[in-house]
Amino acid sequence: MSNGEDNRVKTPAETISVSSAKSRVLHKRFAVLESQGFVVGKFLGQGSYACVRAAYDVNRKHEVAVKIISKRKAPEDYLVKFLPREIDVIKVLKHPYLIQFFQVIETTTRFFLVMECGHVDLLDVIRSRKAIEEDTAGKWFYQMSQGIGYMHSKGIVHRDLKCENLLLDKYENLKVTDFGFAKRLVKGKLGEIKPSETYCGSYAYAPPEILKGSPYDPMIADVWSMGVVLFTMVYGRLPFDDSNHKKLLKQTQQKVIFPGKPVVSQECRIIILKIFVKFNDRMPIANFRYDKWFKRFAPYSADKDESKIALPPIRSDSPGAIVASG
Repeated sequence: MSNGEDNRVKTPAETISVSSAKSRVLHKRFAVLESQGFVVGKFLGQGSYACVRAAYDVNRKHEVAVKIISKRKAPEDYLVKFLPREIDVIKVLKHPYLIQFFQVIETTTRFFLVMECGHVDLLDVIRSRKAIEEDTAGKWFYQMSQGIGYMHSKGIVHRDLKCENLLLDKYENLKVTDFGFAKRLVKGKLGEIKPSETYCGSYAYAPPEILKGSPYDPMIADVWSMGVVLFTMVYGRLPFDDSNHKKLLKQTQQKVIFPGKPVVSQECRIIILKIFVKFNDRMPIANFRYDKWFKRFAPYSADKDESKIALPPIRSDSPGAIVASG
């Protein structure tokens, strides 16, 4: 076939035919969702073997997000190990600051994970605003800590905290999402938490112990990632350069450098410094509640009775206040 034939303009009839064919394929793909009472809507995101679409749940009468995973495209270890673990985890999590899971539907070719629909992800908000005003960042950091603290109290770690995995609802409340690398903590015979040895997540949000390939405490690693999120919110940029692994590791083991602009309070810089330290000195989530800056944002909780949200026990060896500079 000649190039002229390849590049010719399609007639209106041919265009309609192609469009109709695509519609038939999509209808067949989503038939199982439609049979369950979902009206499939706009495309929200795409990965290498999964995509996310908005849908309207006719039975619950609200919008949901549907993560559609292709069994043909997904790696075997994901289907055998990570996906079952994700489903096991999200079924038991229910918290105001975690995206809520509703149901999973499996066919011969796909998995459909139906969950609460977020409005926009935090990374897009930071990009549009350049940096997040400190009071707003404090609200969102507080909400993230409540959601992750709840997970930890259930013996579950996230392991992939980053701005892309934090969604805002229409009221600008933050909700943690994407539990693809989440797992239950493994405990030894004496009840101690066994260190993790599998690296998950993004280098830019990883603590030095993970970058060095050392066994690590996944709860304390989650805290480091939260610190990266907070820094990124208030300064509009990542705290460490992840373009080179050796350089990144070196930076994470040194005192973090605070940019001169925008102006961020000393109290906010202090809590960041309490997080960006060696793992055995790192402040656990349970101790956030005693931090001066953090306590300012407690009223932002959307939960009616916070006392019912269990947090991990307070570590007696948590570091004291560190004076920020710069």
